[in-house]
Amino acid sequence: MKVRRAQGVGGARAQGAGESGYALIALLAVMTLLMIAMMAAAPSIRQQARREQELEAIARGEEVAEAIRMYIRYKGGAPNSLPTSMDELLEGVAPAGRTKKVKVLRASAARDPLSESGEWRIVKPRDEAMVRFVRDITEYAEGRTPTPTSDGALSGVAGQLPQITGLVTGLGSGDKDEGGEDSSISTSGPFVGVASRNRNESIITYYGIDRHDRWVFTPFYR
Repeated sequence: MKVRRAQGVGGARAQGAGESGYALIALLAVMTLLMIAMMAAAPSIRQQARREQELEAIARGEEVAEAIRMYIRYKGGAPNSLPTSMDELLEGVAPAGRTKKVKVLRASAARDPLSESGEWRIVKPRDEAMVRFVRDITEYAEGRTPTPTSDGALSGVAGQLPQITGLVTGLGSGDKDEGGEDSSISTSGPFVGVASRNRNESIITYYGIDRHDRWVFTPFYR
C-alpha cells in the first residue's frame, strides 16, 4: 500500500510565499492601471476646473458691471456720476434725496478669481482696453455697430466712450505679451468697467473674445 508523504513545513511556506508574490504582482498591476487612468484624466480635470473658474469670473464681472450701472443711476446719470474706485462701489451709494447708502456690490464680486492678486484691473472710458473691447464686439456682431446703451439713465455718460469711427487706426500696435499677469497699478479716476489681470488664453469665450484680460465687464455695450 502506498503511503502519501506528508507535506513538510518548508513546502507549505514556499507555497504561501508564491501566493503572496502573485497577489503583490496583481496589486502592482492594478495600481499601475489606476495611475495611468488618473494621468489620462488629469488634463480634462484641469480644463474643467479652469472652465468653472472662468464662468465664475464672468459672473463676478457682470456683477461689477451691474453695480456700476446702479451707481450711475443712483447718482442721477450725469457725466460726472461714474465711480472712481472699487471701494466706492463696495461702500454703496445714497440715491438722490436720501442719506442712507444702498449696497450695490458684494465683496466677493470685487475679487477677480483668475488673477493671483485677486484685483480687477480698472477700465476707464478711453482706455485702450475699452477701445479694443468695442472693436472686438463689433467684429463679433459681424461688423454691426454696437449701441453703447439702451438705458436712458446711462446716456449722460455714454458720450465719454470711444467712438466706433477710427477704432482700428486708433488702436495700439498690439496686445501685451500673452501669459502671466498684468501687475500695473490701478489709478483712481472715473471708470466704466473692469477686466481681469490674467493674460492667458481662455477656454470659453466672452463675446467671441478668447483672452482673459480682454474681457471687459461694463454696463455699456451689453
